[in-house]
Amino acid sequence: MPTRETVPIGAPCWIELTTSAPGHGCHFYTELFGWTTADEPQLGSDMHFRKDGLPIAGYRIRPPGPSAAGAWTVYLTCDDAAQTVASAVPNGGQVAVPATEVGDLGVIAVTLDPGGAVIGAWQPRKHQGFAVYGELGSPTWFELHTRDYDRVVPFYRGAFRWNAQTVSDTPEFRLTTIGAGDERLAGIMDATHYLPSDIPSYWEVYFAVADTDLALSRVTKLGGSVLGPAYDTPFGRLAPVSDPTGARFKLVGQS
Repeated sequence: MPTRETVPIGAPCWIELTTSAPGHGCHFYTELFGWTTADEPQLGSDMHFRKDGLPIAGYRIRPPGPSAAGAWTVYLTCDDAAQTVASAVPNGGQVAVPATEVGDLGVIAVTLDPGGAVIGAWQPRKHQGFAVYGELGSPTWFELHTRDYDRVVPFYRGAFRWNAQTVSDTPEFRLTTIGAGDERLAGIMDATHYLPSDIPSYWEVYFAVADTDLALSRVTKLGGSVLGPAYDTPFGRLAPVSDPTGARFKLVGQS
């Protein structure tokens, strides 16, 4: 299986599931994607998932509470986490977790972009992030859904040094990506016209599967939820789902 050893600055490099129901989350992902769990922490997580023996995602446990629904956090690569944090505020963001050393693995930080979406920063040393990318059972695309598109795009360009490319800028469809063409690694979508008022801006992870409809049936059997019907796109058959803890993500398959 191809592995990912280096990541461009500003590109997604790690994902972390935060949940107050660790048992449900572990079983769901190990059964759905064939992952395994490892007790040792990665990037400050309590534990992590592995795919074919390689690190693929973190797993952070938080106390139960009224706002304890599960959520996926995306981390972007940087070469200086302290500088990234320092650039976040003048570019309209907020600092949630300042740059913090994680042993010899690297430096971690967490910010809020101008639209309120959580986004992590990771300055790698020994740990480059997820080692499997774009394969079945692994992350394959990352997309921010935001109501503050006009403020958010300059934030990622300034704080995370995105090589931002406008894909579409019509009233109906506004999308900016890091990179262009086959080199696109993540996108920012203007969600003003479709994001429900009770759902804040958020980063969404897409996971590759062989058969989207078969994966949907497994999601429900494992206690997750199907959030909308599957639909065909030029990039594959997509479907929005959530795990048993409420963490949202998308499935993308060729059928």
